[in-house]
Amino acid sequence: MNPDLTTNQIIIEKANGKHEAFDTEKLRASLLRSGAMSESVEDVISKILPDLYNGMTTSEIYSHAFSLLHAKEKPVARRYSLRRAVMDLGPSGFPFEDFVAEILKAKGFETETRQSVLGGCVPHEVDVVAWNDKKLIMCEAKFHNQLGTKSDVKVALYVKARFDDLRENIFKYGGKERKINEGWLITNTKFSSTAIHYGECKDLVMIGWNYPEDGSLQDMIEEEKLHPITCLVSLSTVDKDTLLKEGIVLCTQIKQNPNLLEQALGAKVNIDEIISEINEL
Repeated sequence: MNPDLTTNQIIIEKANGKHEAFDTEKLRASLLRSGAMSESVEDVISKILPDLYNGMTTSEIYSHAFSLLHAKEKPVARRYSLRRAVMDLGPSGFPFEDFVAEILKAKGFETETRQSVLGGCVPHEVDVVAWNDKKLIMCEAKFHNQLGTKSDVKVALYVKARFDDLRENIFKYGGKERKINEGWLITNTKFSSTAIHYGECKDLVMIGWNYPEDGSLQDMIEEEKLHPITCLVSLSTVDKDTLLKEGIVLCTQIKQNPNLLEQALGAKVNIDEIISEINEL
């Protein structure tokens, strides 16, 4: 950092391309939310501040913070990288749909993904259908490849119109005929403020990375301990892609059946190292 500048004079570039003054408190809060000890957080910040420069991206700051935190508290570093690990489920979006289905399974629902169903007027492709004895839920899983991308009000309007059409028909899931109880719009990033206002006005269930305050996507992942395989540093990018193509999206799938690793990646894979990392999560 230029010694003539204070931290609040350093202008950084956000994921959405906008610029703002660097805020030490935002970085501190982010690190503390991951579960890092206060001493580790202050140490990471003290090492990052001298390296700041005008035009530095939030992605570069994150990468630097992750590497420093990983050296001190590996399990915490993996939690800090959770949001980007979910983003690494892309680019097709199909693994994200499978991931959402697994979250709902952990909450006691049976699920099906990528369903073709008929509404009152037209057919629809529904990303995730979930049901139990009391509820039938249909979900639109909106996956974004970039952190700065938001689901705006146009997305909320479109999804609400689809669910309104679907409410006019009766479906057979769980061995009985019934109408849908809830339509969910769930995304791995954020919603625009207008989209949130519209969703609240129209009683549309909307779940983003940090929305709502209680019950966000991050909350659901951490409560159910459903870490995606993309958070593992012991797997290469190629190995992660191979596992995702095989429908293996969760660390718990590997923990419950370690043989999946050899079946998908071959005999040379270091199963013990990967399982050890999973056990640290």
